[in-house]
Amino acid sequence: MNNLPKNILLGLNVDHCATVRQARYRHHVLDYGSEVEPDCVEIALLAERVGVDSITMHLREDRRHVQDSDVERACEKISTRLNLEMACTSEMIEYALQLMPHSVCLVPESREEVTTEGGLDVAGQQERVRKVTEAMREVGILTSLFIDPDVTQIEAAAELKSPWVELHTGAYANAYYHDGRQRELESLVNAAEYAHSLGLVVNAGHGINYQNITEIVQIPHLQELNIGHSIISRALFVGIEQAVREMLVHLS
Repeated sequence: MNNLPKNILLGLNVDHCATVRQARYRHHVLDYGSEVEPDCVEIALLAERVGVDSITMHLREDRRHVQDSDVERACEKISTRLNLEMACTSEMIEYALQLMPHSVCLVPESREEVTTEGGLDVAGQQERVRKVTEAMREVGILTSLFIDPDVTQIEAAAELKSPWVELHTGAYANAYYHDGRQRELESLVNAAEYAHSLGLVVNAGHGINYQNITEIVQIPHLQELNIGHSIISRALFVGIEQAVREMLVHLS
């Protein structure tokens, strides 16, 4: 592995900011404005000022955190790229085609999970995923597939001609203080090498924090890391701008 970071881009996922808001205002008439806080779009704008390269929002079927108005205001206001995380459903295809974000990231979705756990089974539902990727390609929206670092999933992503994959780093993050850490890191390295060899742009995300990022950045061919929980958590102590600055130190 190369011992030097490669000017990897930083995407900020603001879902957890919306989660804090929804804890108080889930049934409120307004989901932003002077009566309702915190505003995840304002967080996104502050993060952009100090160097974030993209903003990710996951609009879930049950609208448990991010709301439609959050995504629509972000699309209007931010100056960087908007990455819409979404499930492979007809409703979300229609929504994305109306919104026209820079990119979409297709993720699995379960109402039982607190946050996205595990990668999308692209190989097991190719036709369903193909319907989304083709619809996005026709209008120029880039598609990323959130997948586990698995050969079968990578090959399925390449077969569908998805321009990007986002490697799920959750297993590595969970193993960070345990015996399986090196094995999970090697799995990510091998997956990134293989995906790159098939012409896929490689992103990564889930469970990345200020500690494990020092190893994550050694994964080859990374274009962008998407990080949410750790940066939002750090922002509680130092503010969002400083939290972003501290993460960017690891990427340049």
